[in-house]
Amino acid sequence: MHSTRSMHVLILGGTTEARQLAGLLHGTPGLELTSSLAGRVASPRLPPGEVRVGGFGGADGLAAWLRKHSVDVLVDATHPFAGTIGSHAVRAAAVTRVPLLVLRRPGWVPVAGDVWHEAGSLEAAAALLPGLGRRVFLTTGRMGLAAFAGLDDLWFLVRSVDAPEPPYPARLEVLLDRGPFDLDGERELLRRHHVDIVVTKDSGGDATAPKLTAAREAGLPVVVVRRPPVPQGVPLAADPGAAARWVTRRLGAIGTPDVTG
Repeated sequence: MHSTRSMHVLILGGTTEARQLAGLLHGTPGLELTSSLAGRVASPRLPPGEVRVGGFGGADGLAAWLRKHSVDVLVDATHPFAGTIGSHAVRAAAVTRVPLLVLRRPGWVPVAGDVWHEAGSLEAAAALLPGLGRRVFLTTGRMGLAAFAGLDDLWFLVRSVDAPEPPYPARLEVLLDRGPFDLDGERELLRRHHVDIVVTKDSGGDATAPKLTAAREAGLPVVVVRRPPVPQGVPLAADPGAAARWVTRRLGAIGTPDVTG
C-alpha cells in the first residue's frame, strides 16, 4: 500500500536548470518541494517553492537533513563544476537509500573554426596562457582566480556576478555582470578590451555560449577546462523536462522500490 503523505523532493540548485525544474514541479499535487542554494552569490535568483540557503556540513550533514525532513527524492542540479556537493549527494543518497538524479546540461562541442585548447584543471589552463595570448578574458568564476595569480605579465578581464577576493592576478579588471549574454555584446566586449584569448569552464548551456561564437569569429584561441564526470551508476537527465518526468514518475511509488531507472 502506498503512503498518502506528500513526496518530498530536495533540489540541490543554484543553476538555471534547477530553477526551471522547480518551476515545473512547483504546485504539483502530492509533492513537497525544497530547493537548496549554497549561498555563494549575494543576491541569487530564487526558484519557486521553499528555499534553504547554506551548506549541510558534508555528506553526513546532508544525510542527516534528508532523514530529518523525510526526503523521498534528491536531485543534484548544481553547476557541472560543483564537484564537492556532487560527491556529498552520492554518499548521502547511498546511506539513506534516497533515489538520486543528476541534472546536468550537456557540455559544449567544438565546431568548425573553433581554436580550443582543453585543460583538465584551472591550474593547467593557467599554464597554457603565456604561450597563447597576453590579454585574457577569464570567465571561470570568482572562486578559482588563485590559479592565475602568478601570471603578472598577462592582463585579465574577469567577469563574475560578485566581486572576487584575493588572491587574484595583479593586472586585473573586474566586470560585474550576470548572464545570459548576447552575441553582439560579446563581440563588442572582446573588441573593446583587445582580448586575444578566452578562458572558460565547459559549463554548457546557452546563457554564456555566445562568447564562444564571438571568439570563433575573431579567430581567438579558447582554453576550455573540462568538467568532472558524472558519478557512475547515477541516473542522468540532460534537461529540466526530463528531470521533472523522472521525479513525477515516483509520485505514486513512495515507499516502493525504484524499478524505473
